[in-house]
Formats: sequence, C-alpha cells, structure tokens
Amino acid sequence: MTYDRLVCANCAAPVNEGRCPVCRANRERLQQDSFFAGINPMALVVLLVVLVAAVALLAHQTV
Repeated sequence: MTYDRLVCANCAAPVNEGRCPVCRANRERLQQDSFFAGINPMALVVLLVVLVAAVALLAHQTV
C-alpha cells in the first residue's frame, strides 16, 4: 500500500505531507514495511512473466 492517498485520522491531512507526529511515524512505517513497496508495479508484472516463462521452459525440458 502506498501512503500518497491516505488521510491522517489525527490531523486530517494527507499522510505523505507529514504534518503531525502521527503522519510522520506512519509515513516512515509504510516506507520500511516491505521490500516490494518501492518497486514499480510494471516491474513486478515483468518479473512474474519471466518467472512463468522459466517454469514453462523447465517443464518443457523435463518432458
């Protein structure tokens, strides 16, 4: 999940602006949550296609 559209319940401002301590803490937490959080979605699609192609190639070689 990205924080660019989240609204803080504490100050009612966008979380990505970091106006209050709650916003800043949640922004930091969301940035550090996952390795895949900062990866472009298109890059994930390409990675998935490559993975499926590799599995198909291996399956074809064993037959």
